[in-house]
Amino acid sequence: MSKLVDKLHHFSESSPQMGFRPVSSKSAAPTMLLIAGIRGRDVAEAEAIAGDDVDAGLIFEPVEGGKLRQIAEAMGNTPVGMFLGEGSNLEVVEIGASGGDFIVFDMKTPIEALETKELGKFLAVEMSLGYDLLRAIGELEIDGVLIVNREPTITIEHLLFCRRFGALMTKPLLMEVAPSVTKSEINGLWEAGIDGIVASPGQPPEQFSKLREVIADLPRRRKRGRGEIGVALPHYASMPAEEEEEEGEGEEEI
Repeated sequence: MSKLVDKLHHFSESSPQMGFRPVSSKSAAPTMLLIAGIRGRDVAEAEAIAGDDVDAGLIFEPVEGGKLRQIAEAMGNTPVGMFLGEGSNLEVVEIGASGGDFIVFDMKTPIEALETKELGKFLAVEMSLGYDLLRAIGELEIDGVLIVNREPTITIEHLLFCRRFGALMTKPLLMEVAPSVTKSEINGLWEAGIDGIVASPGQPPEQFSKLREVIADLPRRRKRGRGEIGVALPHYASMPAEEEEEEGEGEEEI
């Protein structure tokens, strides 16, 4: 199984439960995963960000199998994935053979990408996606969804989209964030049901340490079950009717 997918499964299984718990430590399971975006131009970039601060790396730019292998080796035990966008000539099988752990692809990708069993599979979606397609994504043989975000800030629209998506499916949700992402924005994404953030490529290594600290401070509490759409039913008060019956009984006694 993909190391990243395994981390996401462990993350969901070890989510905080209600009741009394011991004080959390640095070794406790994180409340949100942190994935570093990698440009793929220089292996030194991967070496600089590898370590305990990130849970995985995602190569955004097309690279050859030899470069992918070098990056995967530089990342050590940290899983590395590839974004199968335009210009990528690597076959899925070659990605796995070159040390890749997972792939991210959009809806224009040939369906052969869904057949791999060795790699984790994440579908990249835009916020403009329609309601019917959002529902259908839950039926695909994928391990999660990456919400593409090219905005410099997180808006209310982002949070509403995340909540809507989370209510329609049970798969893990990742979201791309800008280098300027703030503590309040990360907290808002967590509250909206995001399981992991993907930091845009080109960030300095120290930025990941700051993001990890922000994630460590997120509240550890149970979230609403994924795939459950909350429905507000109209409430009809029963007290007035009961009072009328009591009054009616009183009149009969008189």
